[in-house]
Amino acid sequence: MHFYTCSIAPNPQRVAILLKLKGITLETTEVDILKGEHFADDFKTLNPACTLPVLSLEDGTVLTDTIAICYYLDRQYPNKPLFGNDALETAQVIGLMHKLYTEGVMPIAEILRNQGETFKDRAIPGRVNIPQISQLIPRGKLRLAAFWDDMNRALENKTFLVGEQLSQADIDLFVICNFVNWVKEQVPSHCIEISRWYKNVQNIVENL
Repeated sequence: MHFYTCSIAPNPQRVAILLKLKGITLETTEVDILKGEHFADDFKTLNPACTLPVLSLEDGTVLTDTIAICYYLDRQYPNKPLFGNDALETAQVIGLMHKLYTEGVMPIAEILRNQGETFKDRAIPGRVNIPQISQLIPRGKLRLAAFWDDMNRALENKTFLVGEQLSQADIDLFVICNFVNWVKEQVPSHCIEISRWYKNVQNIVENL
């Protein structure tokens, strides 16, 4: 297998933490999105959508969606399962991952990509140029505020989001809590459940 990543970006980080937790070492290529390397012809052949991360399998199959990559690797390396211990926990983890992406990652991206020169005409990832809409920035901030409150409630009386052990949902929320710094925001001070949970997950990730 070959892993194509951009270490600074949130979606590749979701996979990178999984690899670290499971002790998986893959042949890896760093693709610099700030230099536009994801639009190079050879990468475009690999992934026409020009997004990261990408996992190329030995038989030539290419996975280009973060959830798909994480789930595949979790099944291939079942030690320390990150998608739950049974069908119900797996469903809960996948459902939360979708929520975390649409209600957490996307509002931050909405704020980030609709301002400044760095993402001019790149308001949405992918190969199609999409113009910025500055009016979406305050909407993104409203969505983000609601997201923090939802996650704070979800973590009440819990060590982890699903079950009794760390899951990919926890990894994704951890990445979001760091990604928000890109737009000079932070987890609100009143979200004490998130802060408590974050310190625990940070300790797990940083002490492997």
